[in-house]
Amino acid sequence: MAKHPLRPQRILIRGTNWIGDTVMSLAAFRELRRIHSEARIAVLVKDWVAGVLSEQGLADEIITFGNRESGLENRKKLKGFDTAVLFQNAFRAALLVRLAGIPERIGYRTDGRSLLLTRKADPRIRDLGRHQVYYYLDLLYQTGLSSIDYLNDTSFQPDISIRPTRHGLLRAGEILRSEGIEDTSRPLVGINPGAFFGPAKRWLTERYGQLADLISSRHDAVVIVFGSANELPIAEEMASVMKRKPLILTGKTDLETYIALISLSRVFITNDSGPMHLAAALDIPQVAIFGSTDEIATGPFSSRATVIHKHVECSPCLRRECPIDLRCFTSIGVDEVLAEVEKKLQIRTPESSI
Repeated sequence: MAKHPLRPQRILIRGTNWIGDTVMSLAAFRELRRIHSEARIAVLVKDWVAGVLSEQGLADEIITFGNRESGLENRKKLKGFDTAVLFQNAFRAALLVRLAGIPERIGYRTDGRSLLLTRKADPRIRDLGRHQVYYYLDLLYQTGLSSIDYLNDTSFQPDISIRPTRHGLLRAGEILRSEGIEDTSRPLVGINPGAFFGPAKRWLTERYGQLADLISSRHDAVVIVFGSANELPIAEEMASVMKRKPLILTGKTDLETYIALISLSRVFITNDSGPMHLAAALDIPQVAIFGSTDEIATGPFSSRATVIHKHVECSPCLRRECPIDLRCFTSIGVDEVLAEVEKKLQIRTPESSI
């Protein structure tokens, strides 16, 4: 049952540390903004995820911090808030807002932090088989920040949408023009062959290369390879098996530019990863390839996404590395993925200016 309603005036949201989790929490951000329209809302996030929230109108202030900042430095940024909403589950997040003197501290009863919270909730979505998007929404309901029982209200439709920023679109256009890509009639196809969590979330790299070659030759497509800087070896391995070389932007853009480039893609092909969730939030047609993880809980929250997942006897195992033969991925062939991609390529999306 939800607690009695709260009417906070200054809300601090401690956002999650990962891009995918941040995207999945956007519906809860949007509900807080809608319900508490008179309150001033700030969000505290790691600097590498701030670009997801930039220019989205979900917070009045984005407070960023990096790994090297001390707890004392962070506490100085948190004065004057009356309510803290912890989307991050860590003990440290609850301790920080307690030490900052924020009187109302809201979060899930996880990581041994119950005594630090004034309003707490119990995770329910796993037992109910619901998407992670509802995890953050249910926190609002259970703690009195919202009167809507999101898990049972069939009329409610979560909104995780984002739009590319002006900076991102400007920079994306500059990058494409510098690469001689000015013919917008050629489809841009984004591929994200990496996944930070580990190799058990990554479809075979050589198959990504074979797929990209077929897409490029059959559709005269510009293939753009995405990823973080530490995933550059994966991008290079993928390109090494290709006859028509892709545009590798792995590790070469900031997050806002990365988002803008995804928004310009005709179709996005990806493993279960942060970029997969970005494509869903941008409403870009995508094909998501799953191995060790569960698409019911963390799949792309989008009607324009197709998930390919072979439910072998050990899947989903949720492991970082496969202890046997990666059969959940080896059973997914290039032709199967290509067929789904080509279905998406027939669906025209609104042209975006670069």
